[in-house]
Amino acid sequence: MSATNRTLLVGYDLLNDSKDYSKLIDHLKTFDAWWHNLDSTWLVRTSKTASEVRDELKAYVDAKDHVLVIDVTGDNWATYGFNDKANDWLRNHV
Repeated sequence: MSATNRTLLVGYDLLNDSKDYSKLIDHLKTFDAWWHNLDSTWLVRTSKTASEVRDELKAYVDAKDHVLVIDVTGDNWATYGFNDKANDWLRNHV
């Protein structure tokens, strides 16, 4: 694993309505920096790989839930309808 921070996109579908997913959210907020302006989509800054983050998140979801983690470091991006704070985070971290 490289010590260089990367930006990872984390998306999920949480299918168990009766489960408390607050620990998943709390874990996502522990990363070096995080961005969360869409319902089930996060961007996190970390030195961990996508697989390492996925494996960590599996502890907070059910077997039928879906989790996607993609390294988007340096990828081109565009937004519509986001405020300046959200766009500034993207500009500084992606």
